[in-house]
Amino acid sequence: MEHTPPPFFNRGPAPLVRLAFFASLSLALLVLDARFRYTEGMRSVIALAVYPLQVVASLPAALGERISSYFVSQSQLRDENTELRAKLLDASQRAQRFEAARAETGQLRRLIGAGERLAVKSQPAEIVFSGRDPYSRKVMVDKGSQNGVRPGAPVLDDAGVIGQVTRVHALAAEVTLLTDKDQAIPVQVVRNGLRAVAFGAGGSGMLELRFMAANAEIQNGDRLVTSGIDGTYPPGIPVATVARVERDAAYAFARIVCQPAAGVERGRYVLLLENEARPSVPAPDDAAPAGERRPAKTRKPRRKDGEVSP
Repeated sequence: MEHTPPPFFNRGPAPLVRLAFFASLSLALLVLDARFRYTEGMRSVIALAVYPLQVVASLPAALGERISSYFVSQSQLRDENTELRAKLLDASQRAQRFEAARAETGQLRRLIGAGERLAVKSQPAEIVFSGRDPYSRKVMVDKGSQNGVRPGAPVLDDAGVIGQVTRVHALAAEVTLLTDKDQAIPVQVVRNGLRAVAFGAGGSGMLELRFMAANAEIQNGDRLVTSGIDGTYPPGIPVATVARVERDAAYAFARIVCQPAAGVERGRYVLLLENEARPSVPAPDDAAPAGERRPAKTRKPRRKDGEVSP
């Protein structure tokens, strides 16, 4: 029987000897590789053989990094999207305010220019709110009796007549628009000088020339301006444009519908004209001397049948 130690106790060369051997081998390989480039081919073959193992070993780390970057990118994109939406909303609001301010500035410039062209004193005013009655067309402006506004003062914008002041408070005034059914304004046709009276048509936002003969010399497209004969509106201010003329032989009057020239239902700023009362012109009978006045006619009472006149 052989008495040999089990393989577990078969230790072979000493560890120090093996360390020295492998260190010498490594040093020799380094020297050979540095001097003669002998191991380049072996290195490339070993790298090619080990590359799949490297890919498989790095796959979990790469996959985790991609998943993490995906969620991070999604979160960043969500935050950037929210920020961009907020910036877009703010830019949109700024653009709207800018457009509104530019429109108001343009309207004020045109309004000031229109006021400078008039010989009557005027002052700008802002429309604060419109009336709640659906059957009337009225607005309130921010100028009142403390600013010299009087009842009956004409109200204009840069395009023409809007209406007339009908009620005055201390710090505000009520303006009745031309389109109100109770509002009327004397006008004149620019083309031939024909005089008429324009009445508001109410909810339609139009004007009507009433009591005009069916054969009146008026046609579509005629421009109407203030005649100035009422002593309230200065003459020559645009009022409306004839939009439709309806003539019927069965009626003595024509139906004439006009489109207002001014922004009756739009705009924010208006021009209040100073209502200067004109000296009243006496009637012909009042202006004549007392001796030249015609005697007033007296109406005789009717006699009944059978009575004898004295």
